[in-house]
Amino acid sequence: MKISNLSHVKSHRRTLRNNATPQEILIWSRLRNNQLGYKFRRQHSFGNYIADFYCREKKVIIEIDGSQHLDQEKYDLRRTEFFESLGLKVLRSWNNEVNTNINGVVTAIYSALE
Repeated sequence: MKISNLSHVKSHRRTLRNNATPQEILIWSRLRNNQLGYKFRRQHSFGNYIADFYCREKKVIIEIDGSQHLDQEKYDLRRTEFFESLGLKVLRSWNNEVNTNINGVVTAIYSALE
C-alpha cells in the first residue's frame, strides 16, 4: 500500500515548495545537491502529512517549526508519532535556531544522519 507522495496532496506539496519560509530556504541551501553526503527531498508527504525535508536513504525527516507550532503541539505530536511508526526519525528545529545558529542546526542534521 502506497503512503508516500500520494497524488491527492501533490498540489499542496507544490504550493508549500513554492512558498517556502526564509528558514526553509536557508536549510534547503545547505541540504540540496548532496552537500551532507545524502539526497534530500523537499515537502515529501507520508499519508496526509507533509514533511519539510526527507532523506530517504537514512529515513530522516527534518522539520523547521515557526511560532504557529506553539499552538499545535498535539497535532505535531501526532505527526511525529505517525512518522516514527513508519520507522522514520524526526529532527525538529525552530525558525529562531535557524536564524541565529544555522551551523548548529546543520551539525545536528548531519549527526542525525550518522
